[in-house]
Amino acid sequence: MSVVRTARSVGRNGNVLAAPRRAGARGLCVTAFLGSVTGCVHVAPPASAPPTVDAALSRMHATFACANAVQSGAKIDHFGAEGRVRGDLMLFAARPARLRMDVVSPFGVALATLTSDGRAFALSDLRDKVFYVGPARACNIARLTTVPVPGHVLVDLLRGEAPVLRHDAAGATIAWDTHGYWVLSIPSTRGAREEIQLAPRPEDWSRPWDQQRMRVLDVRVTQQGHELYHAELGDHGPAPTAGPREDPDNLPGEPPIPPSGPTCDAEVPRKIHVEVPYPEADVRFVTTQIVWNPPLPEGTFSQPVPPGMRVESVTCDE
Repeated sequence: MSVVRTARSVGRNGNVLAAPRRAGARGLCVTAFLGSVTGCVHVAPPASAPPTVDAALSRMHATFACANAVQSGAKIDHFGAEGRVRGDLMLFAARPARLRMDVVSPFGVALATLTSDGRAFALSDLRDKVFYVGPARACNIARLTTVPVPGHVLVDLLRGEAPVLRHDAAGATIAWDTHGYWVLSIPSTRGAREEIQLAPRPEDWSRPWDQQRMRVLDVRVTQQGHELYHAELGDHGPAPTAGPREDPDNLPGEPPIPPSGPTCDAEVPRKIHVEVPYPEADVRFVTTQIVWNPPLPEGTFSQPVPPGMRVESVTCDE
């Protein structure tokens, strides 16, 4: 159950948060690299095409190789068992599975802080004065986001990259969709299946495939016919790389904290929508400010127990 509750009275309403489908992917046909509606236009594939799924995935991984971590200010909006929840979010996400989310209500009231270093999870529910601790499992992270996806999946999506299932390359297929993207169909070695939609960045459309930088548009994972999660990513654009962080107390001998990665030219999606059919929940992140590879001071992905809060250990099944 989510511990951040700002709108208990609003029930699940598919019309309120129904995702506007990307015009290029659903219904309307658009020119993929111009983004303008021109009627039913079928987009031809780039002249140079990745020969295999793993070749396309290698271009995606190369695109995001510089993107170790991201820091952003965003709006979070989601539905879960307790209704609609909205607030302002300060977020850190770092590979492979480190997360920090500080949620503030639209009225400026601190609601919750979630931290996870990939192993240990902590959540301060500042309204109910409860401090939850437990393993960094998907079901614990969902106490804030409502969507039970593993930490490494959420970190990859927030960075704009698709998490990839372990798979046998021989069974994977790649096909061009005339709406303007490659569709990668990837059967997992564990009985699941993943579909990833990739498109070259507009300025790379005419380059050889092994020089193209990729945008991730859509990720869907199913298992035995049941959808595990679906993510749509949009409004892609560049982001600056953070500079070093100076000691705020100006203590002598304290060097600045360096950025957590190199200068990065990867694009990042400003809009991310993640849906999980069971339990019926979804979350939207709409980014207002963002930087690549922020300095990560010690303690970014952990938190002490605030005074006066009751500590509760929580376990859950994946």
